[in-house]
Amino acid sequence: MSHNKSSLTPAAVENLRRRSAADSENSVDPEQHPQFPRRQWQTDLLCVGPQHPDLGAAETPSPAASAHQFCHYTPKCFLTVHRGGLGTSQSTPSRYGEEVWDEGTTKTTIRAENEVEAHREANNYKFGFRKWKGNVTEKPIEDRSDIIKELHSDLSIVKPQEGSVATFGNILYVILFGWWISLIYLLICPVMFLTIVGAPYGKLCLMMAWYFIWPFGKSIEKADDVKRSTAKPPKFEVIPEDSEDSREKDTAPLLMSSPIPVVIPVPEPPARRTLRHWCRISTYVWLLLGYPVLTVVHSLACLLSWLPVFTIPVAKMNARALTIVLLMEPEDIQIHRLEKTFGCETRVLLCCYHAFNAYYYKYTVQGINIFALNLLPLVFITLIIGYTDREHHLCSAETKFATAITSIIPLSYYIGMGIASISAQSNFAVGAVVNATFGSISEMTFYITALLHGHNAGTKCYEEIVKAALTGTLLGCILFVPGICMVIGGIKHREQRFNSRSAGVSSALLFISVGGVFAPTLFSKAFSNLVCESCTNIPGNGSVPFVCKNCHYNTSQAVPQLILSHIEPLVYTISVLLPAAYLIGLIFTLKTHSHIYDIHISDGQGGHAHGVKYAHEGTGIYHPTAAHHVVHWSRWRALGVLIAATILMACCADLSTQNIEPILTHSYISQYFIGVTVLAMVPELPEIVNGIQFALQNNISLSLEVGSCIAVQVCMIQIPLLVLFNAFYDVGFVLVFSDIHLWASIFSVILVNYIFMDGKCDYFQGTALVVVYLILLSLYFFAPPPPSC
Repeated sequence: MSHNKSSLTPAAVENLRRRSAADSENSVDPEQHPQFPRRQWQTDLLCVGPQHPDLGAAETPSPAASAHQFCHYTPKCFLTVHRGGLGTSQSTPSRYGEEVWDEGTTKTTIRAENEVEAHREANNYKFGFRKWKGNVTEKPIEDRSDIIKELHSDLSIVKPQEGSVATFGNILYVILFGWWISLIYLLICPVMFLTIVGAPYGKLCLMMAWYFIWPFGKSIEKADDVKRSTAKPPKFEVIPEDSEDSREKDTAPLLMSSPIPVVIPVPEPPARRTLRHWCRISTYVWLLLGYPVLTVVHSLACLLSWLPVFTIPVAKMNARALTIVLLMEPEDIQIHRLEKTFGCETRVLLCCYHAFNAYYYKYTVQGINIFALNLLPLVFITLIIGYTDREHHLCSAETKFATAITSIIPLSYYIGMGIASISAQSNFAVGAVVNATFGSISEMTFYITALLHGHNAGTKCYEEIVKAALTGTLLGCILFVPGICMVIGGIKHREQRFNSRSAGVSSALLFISVGGVFAPTLFSKAFSNLVCESCTNIPGNGSVPFVCKNCHYNTSQAVPQLILSHIEPLVYTISVLLPAAYLIGLIFTLKTHSHIYDIHISDGQGGHAHGVKYAHEGTGIYHPTAAHHVVHWSRWRALGVLIAATILMACCADLSTQNIEPILTHSYISQYFIGVTVLAMVPELPEIVNGIQFALQNNISLSLEVGSCIAVQVCMIQIPLLVLFNAFYDVGFVLVFSDIHLWASIFSVILVNYIFMDGKCDYFQGTALVVVYLILLSLYFFAPPPPSC
């Protein structure tokens, strides 16, 4: 917007140009500073005017044009990751964290909006930290994409619309919602006319029935707004510049914010309206006869359309009609059809174009994903029914088990978001403690409750289920998670590359983990006795072979002294060595050999990295001074969420173990299969989604680290913790696995290390991992039940 006071004289323009040139000469020269190469210097320039960088390549404006243009620099944080190799990097910083490779060097540049987000991104590249894709701070809606803006719209803006509104989703709306909502309005209409004083509301019901049968391409407007659109334009208030501002303007750089006068539209104050609407008898007749019924109708429509997520526009439309439109004077409400030639944006009471939006899986409420939010009521319903209906009068045990397992999914999400929030707002030590404490809490609560339930019931079947779940988590995280990420990422990006050296660290730890976890199993195979059942032969006839079935190594009954004198000390020794190896891996990747990741965080202002060391050597962070951010969860709130989610997780795990017995005893599916699929992978669903999102953004390194991190934590943290728990409270847990777990795990680790050797992947390699995983699942599906089950 231009104004005659905002123009600059030629002398002032020349003065500003000289000042800007002098400031640029006094700045840091990237070629002379060895720490900040020129190619890393990026500038995020926001311009209000025709030279906005998002609208295309911007040319250098002339001095006259610059005088009518308001430009400012917004501080941004860029996370730059150099990995492996010593070659010269020729990569260009990427907005979405894409990895660019050249001559053995990978460079990942990820823009973070503020310091907290920069911490979160840096934590994703640290060994032992839980990977989290979502933001932990509130991002201004004006900085988001058009898709996200559309998701958070309140359906009050009329926009230019292209295409027809006769879509499949809109037709489905008529079948599922439109007809019965309109029918209710038509039934209330004669009731309001019969009251005589409520006749205006009867007309309103007719209009609303016509609107809700097909609301698309229509708008509900207020009569005063329609009249006001033809009135005179609003007044403007001009902010004058004083003498001091005028002097400062002459010394400010040309492209920086200068105190030039800005013309701000000031709307006229609304006319004072009387409260005659609430003094009419018809209003109270409406609130007594019509509005309560419509409250139930619209509330039900909101609930039914909110839960499927993708039909949330229908929920917004019903909520806005209930809380705004139906509480206004009926004479003030008008419904109009929108013209296709409508070319500007205006604000109305209600306007909806589509009942279905496939992008609503990205919708968040206070930073919480909509699916995790919608599943939260299921947690409380499951706990209430599970602990009050002990005799299974309301629902069966199988239904309670299914709801309890499903309830673990949103709780795992809240635990992950809480860990990411605390880690991003804290130093490295606090983040490491939180990740080590709560990182495995989802799985540990189920394992411990299952072992306790099996110990109280006097059966070893639950111990076998826990071992199957441990193995299933290991197999899923080293086969399925990287495999599905390679497939989805490879389809979009053809070929993806990752840091083979950092992947080699994870592979080495996987070898150590598998070797340590299954060492007692190999020991028992070598030194315990083979026990067979159902042996048959014919006495006195040596020609008939001696036939035995169900042969296995039984260390719990055949040779009990073997466990007490040999296997238990071996298990305790391994339980000390595995966490020690995990600690050594932390020191190696975060301290002594941090150059493997070499994380740098810089700002977007010409690359000036005024950062400090962060977390470990090779990591710098810039603290933007002008950037303001609002975190979704403070540290104390995140800690409270972690504690509450952990308690609820323990309750859901307890209900699942209580109600799993009918499935184990009467199901035709092998108990092994239930353990390696449902019990193992359901708690990891949020992690799988994070890995897929990283792969879609061409950041396959983090996708692979998601699975490797979980697999290493299972072997080096969770299993030693189970051994420690068993040492203090003996539940009969012996770290000896069956043969199917042993060979499946060893084969999977060898295969995934072979895939990771060359540092690049595509959808074919991902397909190979997924197919092998499905083959192993088929093996578990057709396997006979464990001897103890």
